Amino acid sequence: MLKTISFVLNQTKVEVVLHPAATVLDYIRKNQYLTGTKEGCREGDCGACTILVGSLYKNEIEYQTVNSCLMPLGQAEGKHIVTIEGLNSTDLSIIQQTFVEEGGTQCGFCTPGFIVSLTGYLLKNDQYNFDDAIDSMGGNVCRCTGHTTIKRAVKKILSTLSDKNHNESKLLFLISKGIIPKYFEDIPKMLGEIKRKTVSREYEQKPDFLIAGGTDLFVQREADLIKSNVKFVFGENGGDKIWIEGNQCCIDARATVSDFGESKVIQEYFPEMKNFLRLFGSLPIRNRATIGGNIINASPIGDMTSILLALNATLYLEKESKTRQVALKDFYLGYKKLDKEQDEILVKISFEFPKPNTFFNYEKVSKRIHLDIASVNTALQLKVDNGIITQANISAGGVAPIPLYLAKMRKSLLGKKINAETISEAVEAALSEINPITDVRGSADYKQLLLRQLLLAHFYKFFPQTIQSEILL
Repeated sequence: MLKTISFVLNQTKVEVVLHPAATVLDYIRKNQYLTGTKEGCREGDCGACTILVGSLYKNEIEYQTVNSCLMPLGQAEGKHIVTIEGLNSTDLSIIQQTFVEEGGTQCGFCTPGFIVSLTGYLLKNDQYNFDDAIDSMGGNVCRCTGHTTIKRAVKKILSTLSDKNHNESKLLFLISKGIIPKYFEDIPKMLGEIKRKTVSREYEQKPDFLIAGGTDLFVQREADLIKSNVKFVFGENGGDKIWIEGNQCCIDARATVSDFGESKVIQEYFPEMKNFLRLFGSLPIRNRATIGGNIINASPIGDMTSILLALNATLYLEKESKTRQVALKDFYLGYKKLDKEQDEILVKISFEFPKPNTFFNYEKVSKRIHLDIASVNTALQLKVDNGIITQANISAGGVAPIPLYLAKMRKSLLGKKINAETISEAVEAALSEINPITDVRGSADYKQLLLRQLLLAHFYKFFPQTIQSEILL
């Protein structure tokens, strides 16, 4: 299955005939010999292969950092792909020069990823701050020494950009500062000249694989994908992937974790959500991983699944233009077994917006705080009126073969006063409905204890006066 794919690579239009499931990493290194982009883990963990992907939206380019080892070439169609070579000019850019001056280059293998990631942050945001800039490089791993020199370089770079006029074009400002080359001005016109191909005849055969973000699929099945008929269902950048219908928040299943965290709708109702999602992989992974993919993957420790279970979400499954609904809490029938027909596709997720006096929290513990899958995770949504619990939804991950909705705990809480006795009884109810196993992320006993403490952490956050010290022991 070969396909003609057209896009702009750095400052050159390219048209290539390859299998669309070939990775962008392999194309830029093996076909274009742009070896500044490094191949490291090939699982999206190290960040050595980070590139920028620019999408044309309303005559402007929106850039995101992406792990090129997990991005299929077919999804580069009509995009601007920027490698470290595409950020080079006659002289070193401010970012490159500052990394050299502050000793941030070290052995140099990981440096291209850091440079690309920080450039992506500057292109993506209108206002800069140190903590967010560091977070933007969270997916770039350097093992030479500490990260102090890199952080020092970032702080110095940001100080040189503090004179930006808020009315000034961000692109022109970054060009004037030597952050990006001047050719970036021409990219909107170049992308506009690339005619988008219609998909009506591309997939006459029934596809073997549907590829959305591919952040897990390319880790697990890359060898199969390159030999198969594939179809892409990844949503385009821009547009409304999260919207309001009545009292419901609706999410396009193709929306990414970044789309969810950056949504103004989500931020209005869940101000802490963006911070919760910093525990979900790295920024390049969040830029690609889709909400629908996280649900269908059916991992017992999926972060978005845990959050959406506590929001009592509903799924919309489509087959031959017919749609049916199923509650997320009823969707998982057993380990990797779903209430889903083979040809059904998850197209939308919805949940009811929280009413006044509703509390929401998410907790996760893993071997590393960041860039790691959970040992145990849990989310809680609680509505309390006049000291009485009138609504409760709680999830638990890592303690059962499926992402678990804690029905017994919910029943134990409803109609009760918020006090130490109620919380203790509810936590005991939760522990009676879990079935953790011992694996590389911890023993069964450890996971049970961990869930207990995380459930107590939910209540301690909102009702600290109700948690007596002996309960925590």
